[in-house]
Amino acid sequence: MEQLFDWIEFLKYVFLGLVQGVTEPIPISSSGHLVLLQEFLGIGAKGFTFEILVNTASLIAVVIIYWNDIVQLFIHFLQYIGGKRSKEVIEDFKFVMYLIIATIPAGILGLLLEDFIGDYKSALLVGIMLIVTGIALWVIRNNRGKKFDGDLTLKDAIIVGFAQAVALIPGISRSGATIVGAMGVGMNQKTALKFSFLLYIPISLGTALLGIKDIINEPPTQNMVIAYIGAFTASLVASYISLKWLQGIMAKGNLFIFSLYCFIVGPLVIILSFFF
Repeated sequence: MEQLFDWIEFLKYVFLGLVQGVTEPIPISSSGHLVLLQEFLGIGAKGFTFEILVNTASLIAVVIIYWNDIVQLFIHFLQYIGGKRSKEVIEDFKFVMYLIIATIPAGILGLLLEDFIGDYKSALLVGIMLIVTGIALWVIRNNRGKKFDGDLTLKDAIIVGFAQAVALIPGISRSGATIVGAMGVGMNQKTALKFSFLLYIPISLGTALLGIKDIINEPPTQNMVIAYIGAFTASLVASYISLKWLQGIMAKGNLFIFSLYCFIVGPLVIILSFFF
């Protein structure tokens, strides 16, 4: 017999979805913050299914915001395959190929090191990596690159790809690592942000597809379905708002505020890790 609806459990999942949504786009590590919630507050969600769910919500938010870019890249990619060779078509074809190449390092290392990375999640590690993230953001805070979408090279794609692979470590922000890598090779803010989040799509989509088996093998109960819907909705809305906010921050050149956040939270987490 199904238990009565648990509002506390529902709100917990909504809160986790909200945290995931807010922290996924901005460069402060969503995975790190979820580890901290589990370590310090004892708030966590069981199973891989939940992680897939909230990440898929963030993925949808990214797709909505970059929909026009995605459609243009897809059309021009097909046109290139079909033999069209205009300047814009060639540039967009190269952009797509660079995205594919940049996906490879994190994809391979993620599959090879999944268990190893999962075993070493800790508040202490997150705290240290937040400081590392803060340093990286601080170093590139004043970069004003001049590379636009059509100016990217194979070397740029490989560097950003390995930057994304580094973000497999809990506490290293995926968006932060890829933005640092992109701006480090000279991309302007808009191109760096676009490349970073279009790069998020294949990784997130791949994770979602790999997780279908887990969802089928462990279908959620009726109460959990409601909690999951709440978490999914919270993550979707929060991700959309957070990414739009980040676009504004990047446009104004105020990326340093996330560096300051990491410099404050990182040491605090390290100190607290010795008491929990």
